[in-house]
Amino acid sequence: MTVPAKPGLYAVHGSACAFSDLDIAEREPGIPLYVGKAQKSLASRDVRVHFSIGTPSGSTTGQSTLRRSLAALLVDHLQLRPVPREKAPPHRFAMFALDEPSDARLTEWMHEHLRLATWVMPAEAGVSLGAVESAVITRLVSPLNLSGSPNPQFDLKAARARMARRARESVQAGRMES
Repeated sequence: MTVPAKPGLYAVHGSACAFSDLDIAEREPGIPLYVGKAQKSLASRDVRVHFSIGTPSGSTTGQSTLRRSLAALLVDHLQLRPVPREKAPPHRFAMFALDEPSDARLTEWMHEHLRLATWVMPAEAGVSLGAVESAVITRLVSPLNLSGSPNPQFDLKAARARMARRARESVQAGRMES
């Protein structure tokens, strides 16, 4: 599948095994795990950032809400280690990344269990991409969408908070070793 370098929406679908690994009940067939928008390029946002294809440097988890949510739910299953994101302000541990081996394990899991669908925004749509995204998220109630979903997964917020705390603790442990 070729992902277009155009603005649009994307949906990330999971296999039955993905739902099981994430401990999420599949509500009905076809509901994606996550829906998002790419303002400039679906290829850049989805392929390079979310799925880490063609990225020359290490972790992309720090730049991806989807990856951080998956990491928070798969931390024990994949033995993931959160670390602070390099370019995030020091106090923003919620923007955690993963160490390189963990990031590679997450990417491998994603490639094995997830699939991507895209929709290119027509130039003549007459509505903003954000409005379309909001309507789709509200309609589908995808389990990994935190904002805009009328029924966000509260367990996901707690899991992400635990990952942020672990990233903060990794910095504090590093200071104590110095």
